[in-house]
Amino acid sequence: MQHQVQQAEIVTRPKARPSFWSRMVRQRQLIFMSFPMVFYIILFAYIPIWGWMFAFQQYKPGLPIFEQKWVGFAQFDFLFNDAAFLRVLRNTIAMSLISLVLSFVTAIGFAVLLNEIRKSFIKRSIQTISYLPHFLSWVIVTGLVSTALSTEDGIVNVVLMKLHIISEPVVWLGEGKYFWWIVGFANVWKELGWNTIIFLAAIAAIDPSLYEAAEMDGANRYRKMWHITLPGIKPVIVILLILNIGWLLNGGGFEVQYFLGSGQVIDWSETIDIFVLKYGLRLGNYSLGVAAGIFKTVVSIILILLANEAAKRLGDERLI
Repeated sequence: MQHQVQQAEIVTRPKARPSFWSRMVRQRQLIFMSFPMVFYIILFAYIPIWGWMFAFQQYKPGLPIFEQKWVGFAQFDFLFNDAAFLRVLRNTIAMSLISLVLSFVTAIGFAVLLNEIRKSFIKRSIQTISYLPHFLSWVIVTGLVSTALSTEDGIVNVVLMKLHIISEPVVWLGEGKYFWWIVGFANVWKELGWNTIIFLAAIAAIDPSLYEAAEMDGANRYRKMWHITLPGIKPVIVILLILNIGWLLNGGGFEVQYFLGSGQVIDWSETIDIFVLKYGLRLGNYSLGVAAGIFKTVVSIILILLANEAAKRLGDERLI
């Protein structure tokens, strides 16, 4: 009897978890493969952080780092009381929100509709055509946007005048009220096909038996999209939303505002990145530029943590 009890204990006793070092040894190939990327991140993401001390100095090039004049939080105090920076912050958040909403809505809708195409040749052709703009430089894209919005022979003004929606050409790039939306739609046109890749992969992972069961219950295509496809890719949507919220102070890009902006719309086009470029390189106030960059980084980290915590409380997927 005692022997049987001992055997039962041996059978039911959980296996001991392997130690940290044993797991490291078993996964040594993966660890060796990760060395180049870890080195890259340390070299270009962490080592440059020492330059943040410039934000607490009145930095002047040429002087040794410890001979610079320390000014504490004076640069941040000037930054948050500067009307120009508050305007730049407004522009950055507005363009980021517009680009974020438009990109997510169009990418999800495009992926769901593309998934419904039955002819593989047509589906692959549409995918290829939609991906191509992603590989174009922003220099080329902004040139195309400027040409399309031209007041002389731009396709947008020509079509709107032919449809009698406008009576004369509109200077789209010369009026600030249009600039945010131009940036948003330019981002959508360039990245629509690329943004749908992950959503298409998520749709492909949905169990086909769910669609078969819904079809047997009489659900049409729209019902299946609404009740199966969209709920099936919800975890991916939440994860990507959390990651993209971290880029909220990115302004929807840098090149598009820099190349499309002009003196006429500077109050609407200037973002934090352009602000840093102007003060850091053009005006030589490197300390103020670094302070603006630190503000952007810290706020981005806080936004990711808040979005992740909100997803956790709502019971959705999250990063950590």
